[in-house]
Amino acid sequence: MTEREDKVQEDQETTLEQLFAGLDDVVEKLEEGSTSLEESFRLYQKGMEMLKMCNDKIDTVEKKVLIMEENGETHEF
Repeated sequence: MTEREDKVQEDQETTLEQLFAGLDDVVEKLEEGSTSLEESFRLYQKGMEMLKMCNDKIDTVEKKVLIMEENGETHEF
């Protein structure tokens, strides 16, 4: 498996809760103010990647939500 395939699989296995916790850690480190400019940029980039993963996961969940109509039929949200 390539490094990219490993990352994709890892991203799919990461839960929203884990991503939110990771984002909290990134924000906390950035707010400390004791990180170098390079480290701040790396943390910012990591946070943006996690935010995109959160958005992708939420979009996927939204698409899977079914709406039950009065007559009992379902259709994709």
